Amino acid sequence: MTDRTRRWPVICALGVVQILAWGSTYYIPAVLAEPIARDTGWSLAWIVGGLSIGLLVAAVVSPRVGAAIQRHGGRPVLATAAVLLATGLAVLGLAPTLPVFLAGWLILGLGMGCGLYDPAYATLGRLYGSEARSAITALTLVGGFSSTVCWPLSAFLVAHIGWRGTCFAYAALHLAVTLPLVLALIPSAPPRAVPETGRARPVVPLEAWQARAVLLMAGILVLGGTIMALVSVHLLTLLQARGVTLAAAVAYGGLIGPSQVTARLIEIANRGRHHPLWTLTAAFALVGLGLVLLASHGPVIGLALAIYGAGNGVYSIARGTVPLVLFGPEHYAGLVGRLARPGLMAQALAPPLGAFLLVRIGPDALWGLLALLAAVNLGLIGGLWRLKAVAAESP
Repeated sequence: MTDRTRRWPVICALGVVQILAWGSTYYIPAVLAEPIARDTGWSLAWIVGGLSIGLLVAAVVSPRVGAAIQRHGGRPVLATAAVLLATGLAVLGLAPTLPVFLAGWLILGLGMGCGLYDPAYATLGRLYGSEARSAITALTLVGGFSSTVCWPLSAFLVAHIGWRGTCFAYAALHLAVTLPLVLALIPSAPPRAVPETGRARPVVPLEAWQARAVLLMAGILVLGGTIMALVSVHLLTLLQARGVTLAAAVAYGGLIGPSQVTARLIEIANRGRHHPLWTLTAAFALVGLGLVLLASHGPVIGLALAIYGAGNGVYSIARGTVPLVLFGPEHYAGLVGRLARPGLMAQALAPPLGAFLLVRIGPDALWGLLALLAAVNLGLIGGLWRLKAVAAESP
C-alpha cells in the first residue's frame, strides 16, 4: 500500500468530521432559526446571532488550538471537538430560555474552534509535513458537501422530530460517528525529532519576509471571511431586492455549491503543479469577477454566482495550502491557529454589519462594496507575490 493510499482513510474520516461539524453549527441556523422562533417566541435576531457568538469564541481559542496541535497533533484536539459539539447541541436542545440557548453556542464555539477546517488543516500539516498539500486539497472536496448533506438532513429531522430533536440527533451523531472516526482513523502525530543532546530542537524563527507575509495573509483572510459571510447570509435578500423571486433566488444560490466542487476537482486534477499562490490569485480573480457581474445588473445572475462559487471553492484550498508553502511545516499548525482568529472574527461580525449596510447604503452599493473588497484582496495577494520574489532573490 502506497503512502498516498494510506492517507485516504484519514482524509475520508476528516471529511465526514467536517461535514457534520459544519452542518451542525455554521449551516444549522438556516434551517432551525424559524422553527425555534415559532416554538419559543425568542427574537430571531438573537437566535441567528448565536452563530456569531460561537464564531467569536472559536476565534478566541484558535491560537491555543493551533499551538496544541503543533505540540500534540490533531487527534486529541479533534476528539475534544466532537465532545464539545455534542455537549453544545444537547444544551441547545434542552434550552428552556434564550440565555441557556446562547450558552449552548458558547460551548459550540469551543467545539468549532477545535473542529472546523483550520484544525483539520493543521492536523494534516502535522501528520504529513510539506507533503500535506494534496491531502488538504482532497479534504476540501469531501468537506464541501456539508451544506448539500446537512441542509436536507436538518429539514427532514425538523419535520419529523422538531428542532430540539434535531439538536439531539446531531449530538448523537458526533458521539456515535465523529468521535469514533477520529479515535480509530486519525493517527497520532509523529514525535518531534530530538538531537543527540536529548534537548528538543528549538523552532527556527520566521524570516523577516515571512513575518510580513503573515500580516498580509491575515488581511486576506479577514477580507475573504467578510465577503464569504456577507454573501452566504444576505444573498437571498440581495437578489430579491433586484426583483428576483424567492424561489428563483434559492435556485440561483444552489449554483454555488456545484461550482465550488467543480473548481476543487480541477485543482485536484492539476496535482499541485503550480505554486498555491496561483490558486489564491485565481480564487479572488473569480470571486471579484462574479461580484462585478452581480454589481453591474447584467442579465447573468446564474453565471455570476457560478463564477463566484468557483472562486470560493478554490479559496478554501488556498487558505490551507498557501501558509504551508510560505512558512513551512515546522510553523504550520501554530500559524494556522493564529491566522484563523481574524478570519473567524470577520465571519462573526460581517452578517450584522451587512444588515446595517443594507439599510444605510442599499443593496446595489453593497454589491459594489463586495467587489471592491475582492479587488483589495487581489492587491494584498500581489504583496505576497512580491515578498516571495524578494525571498527567492535573497542569498
